[in-house]
Amino acid sequence: MTNALPTQDTDRDLVLTRLLNAPRDKVFQCWTQPDLIKQWFAPRPWTTPKVEMDLRPGGGNVMTMADENGTEYPNAGQYLEIVPNEKLVFTDAFTGDWAPSAKPFFTAILTFEDAGEGKTRYTAIARHWTAEDAAAHKQMGFHEGWGMCAAQLEELASRV
Repeated sequence: MTNALPTQDTDRDLVLTRLLNAPRDKVFQCWTQPDLIKQWFAPRPWTTPKVEMDLRPGGGNVMTMADENGTEYPNAGQYLEIVPNEKLVFTDAFTGDWAPSAKPFFTAILTFEDAGEGKTRYTAIARHWTAEDAAAHKQMGFHEGWGMCAAQLEELASRV
C-alpha cells in the first residue's frame, strides 16, 4: 500500500483527518468525477458550478467555486500522483502539463485508508510553500471549510 504519509512540516502543513462512513472507493470516486465534485467540493452555501479534470499525473484541473451571489472563483492546479482508492496529490504550483502558475500556494496530499465496516480514514494535508501561507490559510478557515466539505463528501459518498 502506498498510503504512507510524507513527513509533516508543522509550520507549513494544515491537516484534517476524518473517519467517513463510506467506503474508500466511493470517497475516491467523489474526488475524481466532475459531476460528483460539483455536489460537495465547496462549503455550502457556496457551489462548484464548473469542474475540468485531466486525471493523470501532469494533467490539469480547474475547480470553480461560486459564492452566494454567483461570483466565480476558479482554482487551477495539476495532479502529481494518483493511486486509485488510496492517494491523490495535486498542487496549484502548476496548471497542467507542468506550466507554472502565477503564485503557488499549496499542495494537497489526500489519503484514503480502509477503516473496516465500509468506513474510510480520510486525511487531507495542505502543504504550503511558506509558513506565512499556512497561517493565512488557517486564518481563512481551513479546518472549518475543509471540515464542512468532508461532511458533504461523506454524505455523498455514502449514497453513490
